[in-house]
Amino acid sequence: MAGGVSTPGETVAGRTLAILAVFEKSLAPRSLTEISEETGIPLSTTHRLLAELEAWGALQRDDNGRYQIGLRLWELGQHAGRQVRDIARPLLQDLYSLTQETVHIAVREHTDALYIDRVYGTRRVPQASRVGGRLPLHATAVGKVLLAHEESWVREAVLAQPLESRTPKTHVDPDALRIELDVIRARGYALTVDEVRLGSASIAVPVFQYDGSIGAALGLVTSAETAAGLERHLPALRGIAHRIQNSVGPFPLRTLVPSRSSRSAEVASAQRKDAIAPDTRGR
Repeated sequence: MAGGVSTPGETVAGRTLAILAVFEKSLAPRSLTEISEETGIPLSTTHRLLAELEAWGALQRDDNGRYQIGLRLWELGQHAGRQVRDIARPLLQDLYSLTQETVHIAVREHTDALYIDRVYGTRRVPQASRVGGRLPLHATAVGKVLLAHEESWVREAVLAQPLESRTPKTHVDPDALRIELDVIRARGYALTVDEVRLGSASIAVPVFQYDGSIGAALGLVTSAETAAGLERHLPALRGIAHRIQNSVGPFPLRTLVPSRSSRSAEVASAQRKDAIAPDTRGR
């Protein structure tokens, strides 16, 4: 069959997406053998698909012949979430001007906080994420805000999963997190210190949608040494969050951010896996 696919349900598109999904786990360059082993795709088929992806510009090879994300795929990715970024960027810049700290906006993508945009401050803080990157909901201020304002069944589904301990100070006890999320929901903001990276602290507030449900989280990250004074930024954070909400209007924020759900389902089908419906600066 075309593309070396002989097993029903394992499409060429599915295998191609499985290869690209390898680079979601890490941006480190991969060899042909590593990609074949990680995807479970035969070596000869992997080689053929990699050649096509390289020719199109989705992947490129470094000096050692290892594959990495190509410029054309990066350029294409800049259109993802563009509507939200176009709305949020000038407001994030306004928030930065008011706080002089690194600020960012995130949405929930399954069990992760997906970072849509960020404006960097001048203070150097241990890096934990990037625009387009994901971090566990339970370990970040934006993630905790998103989770705290979700429906109870979503919170329970997330807390039922194994909770990654990113640092010795990450909160991973489900019962303690339930209490913490209730507090966050009641007071309207989350505060984390050293939970996702040692030496960093962040504060975040919800960005509600037109119908009152949670749409995104607006956060600020700084050095853990200044964590005690983070609440002073709450008026600015809440004011900008309200302006983002008004700018979006009746359009659900999540409909303006492309989801990887359909892509993940196709990859999962190709790989026979079950899908679950989950520098030195800034977090």
